[in-house]
Amino acid sequence: MIKKILVAREGKTFYIKDTSKDYHCQFGLIKAKDLKKKDGSIIKTNTKKELIIFTPSFIDSYKRIKRAPQIITRKDAAMIIAETGINKDSKVVDAGAGSGALACFLANICKEVVSYDIRDDFINIVKKNKEFLNLKNLKIKKKNVYEGIDEKNIDLITLDLPEPWKAIEPAKKSLKTGGFLVSYSPTIPQVIDFVNSVNKEKGLIHIKTIELIQREWEIDGRKVRPKTTQTVHTGFLSFIRRI
Repeated sequence: MIKKILVAREGKTFYIKDTSKDYHCQFGLIKAKDLKKKDGSIIKTNTKKELIIFTPSFIDSYKRIKRAPQIITRKDAAMIIAETGINKDSKVVDAGAGSGALACFLANICKEVVSYDIRDDFINIVKKNKEFLNLKNLKIKKKNVYEGIDEKNIDLITLDLPEPWKAIEPAKKSLKTGGFLVSYSPTIPQVIDFVNSVNKEKGLIHIKTIELIQREWEIDGRKVRPKTTQTVHTGFLSFIRRI
């Protein structure tokens, strides 16, 4: 767990896990006693460099989670939340945990998140991220979601799977009426097979499939232009509802 954050005026950020020890950085030494100062305080290193200290929010710690496979990005996770309206009372199943990035993001908002995966290496990473973020409402299961989902009356099921169409029937049985099924896929052939399979199911409707294009800009005085190198496309989100 990150205890404090130090930020230089030019934007350089340092994450402090242990405030009981002196901290060394590129700007010099910071005494442990200074790491206990109140949020917003200006701290000087032994080289007289000024840094501002404050307590991290969830998103600050979230940016530091361990990663193995490619994660579902925050822009896509935010769209899932916006489109489904999940909240502090919602129960969620996340299938294809990977590093647990989406599961952790949702667990910060929802009542309960259960994340499924079949790989021990991925499950171990999710457990470490759960502990790092102190998410007591996140549960992890080693099980193939294609073979069934244990939880019932679920508000949202998210899929990040190579063959998401194989999880449609288990998801349908697990979702409550009005609940959402959201599949994240990196390629269009996956989307086609998934949506075509959904359209054959009674009780499920395909609402829409979208991609989110995010373009970051550099602003330096009157020199303003899109960043030269950035990730624009990440994947496709298909939104399904149980009726």
